[in-house]
Amino acid sequence: MRTVPEGSAAVADPLVIRDLEFLGGMASPDGWRPQSALPEIAFGGRSNVGKSSLLNRLVRRKALARVSQTPGKTREINFYLVNRAFTLVDLPGYGYARVSKEVRAQWRPLIEGYLRGSTTLRGVVQLIDARREPTPDDLQMLDFLAELEVPTVIALTKVDKLRRADVPARTATLVRALGLDEEQVIPFSATTGEGRDELATAVVALLAQPSWRSE
Repeated sequence: MRTVPEGSAAVADPLVIRDLEFLGGMASPDGWRPQSALPEIAFGGRSNVGKSSLLNRLVRRKALARVSQTPGKTREINFYLVNRAFTLVDLPGYGYARVSKEVRAQWRPLIEGYLRGSTTLRGVVQLIDARREPTPDDLQMLDFLAELEVPTVIALTKVDKLRRADVPARTATLVRALGLDEEQVIPFSATTGEGRDELATAVVALLAQPSWRSE
């Protein structure tokens, strides 16, 4: 798995959001999707990891992504045009046990098909709950991203639920458990805003990269 580019240290307001537009949802691997040459950044993670809250905090909006009380409700890949400069891609949450096996079976080809096929994808922000051990689905997703060699940033969500003094040690434990580089991992709280600017800076750095795909 490739690491985030150098130069992704936190700065003040690294991603100023001037314009946001919901473009639509992709419901099947061969279904509709925006036809655009603009770079894309995808956000993925298991259901109930706090992805909608993270996206809302990242773009400084209250309702860009709906925060559902029912994990697994989002079943499409949603596309948002940001500043008319890049596309934010919200992947469906995976791994929710109460969703039918048929629905879960549909998500995998949808997510994997997008990740394999998007020619404008510049990187993935993968969310992991800082309080929990990574699930088999999390590990499978990370293995898949490593197979593709897509540049990946890990956002450790809900760090506000931990004691502040425990965050560095917990982060280090997860870095080792996941076999990651420390610079790939950003502790994040949608409640307090911790990690927002660091994540925004990493997103900007990913967008500045040329395509990682082989010609």
